[in-house]
Amino acid sequence: MKIAAVAAAMLLAALLPGRAAEVTADDTARFLAGMPPSADSPLTPLTRDPAWQRHARFFDTAFAQLEQRQLSKIRAWSDTNLAAPRPTMFYMFSGPDFLYADAFYSKATTYVLSALEPPGSVPDLTKLPRGGVGAALYNVERSLGSILSFSFFITKQMKVDLRAGELNGTLPILYVFLARSGKSIRNVSPVAVDDKGTAYFANENPGANAVRGVRIVFAGSDGVEKTLYYFSTDLSNPGVKASGFLKFCATLAPGNSLIKSASYLLHSGNFSTVRDFILANSSTIIQDDSGIPLGYYSPKKWRFFPFGRYAGPIAEFPGRYQDSYAELFRRAQPMDFGIGYRWRSHESNLLLSVKLPDDGSVSPEATSSTDAPPPPPRPPRRRTPRPPAPVEPQPRSFQWFSR
Repeated sequence: MKIAAVAAAMLLAALLPGRAAEVTADDTARFLAGMPPSADSPLTPLTRDPAWQRHARFFDTAFAQLEQRQLSKIRAWSDTNLAAPRPTMFYMFSGPDFLYADAFYSKATTYVLSALEPPGSVPDLTKLPRGGVGAALYNVERSLGSILSFSFFITKQMKVDLRAGELNGTLPILYVFLARSGKSIRNVSPVAVDDKGTAYFANENPGANAVRGVRIVFAGSDGVEKTLYYFSTDLSNPGVKASGFLKFCATLAPGNSLIKSASYLLHSGNFSTVRDFILANSSTIIQDDSGIPLGYYSPKKWRFFPFGRYAGPIAEFPGRYQDSYAELFRRAQPMDFGIGYRWRSHESNLLLSVKLPDDGSVSPEATSSTDAPPPPPRPPRRRTPRPPAPVEPQPRSFQWFSR
């Protein structure tokens, strides 16, 4: 009887249609990044599409150039200047820029990114209409045009690109950056934070004023699981005071912060709450001059390590010149990569600010040193700067991204 039952079960299994393989988030990320998905993925047949093959070649070239030009140099800089960073890193005004978050703070285990752009969604790419895959891949390329060329997203362009087509929001871009950074995605889930800072990961109702985003659990080549949060939220004073976003961030503090190409918003009084949070909850802050003005740092609590050259803001941001920054950068150490709005290496500036412990000694988070601490910065005062040189056009290989 047992033999007959087993035989019947085997026959039934043979007659029933096979269960279709699942389209995983990791395979989707690799496909969007122009990297082959797993062999048994339903996405693998789509890699025979000439549109995907062209997309893969383009991204192979673009990311190889970016790795050589910037990312490898940033990682080397961080290895030299950051000895023991905190497990958490905060990246306000980030957009979906996990690429530079990982390059600067590769040892972090929790990344918190935040900006206005919605997380959006990534559909099952096998169910797109005929010709939809090529259009979706083209939209991803357009969305990444400026950051591949200049190291930052152009906000106005991003608002259009991240709302177009089947793929929308920041999630597809996060997928690409995770895959191209050598990460494997383990889990993706929506996350919401209520006004008390409590996070919800299930179908519970966090309230009407909840800040919503996505949580991605991923691992690098070492297999250690890490967490990336991306929240769509208003970081102005009214926005953060009405939400629990900073309360949630405080549960992960202290951390390290990155501020890059932030439109000089932290120079404004309307962003004082998030500025104060960063200063109070960061052990180190890496920023270009679009970040926190020097006048808001207490010289008794921070030590500064300037790198590169301060050439002032670009023409799109008049009135943001800082005399104290210029004075500080007279003693700057060289750096061999570009970053921020002045993305050429000979024009870029980067400031590593290290919070001092209570006894006044230098925190172990930094190993960089100068001959002596720079003088305390003076509060910023208004000044009409000399007109900076205009930003040059994109490199020729990326001209087709221009509008």
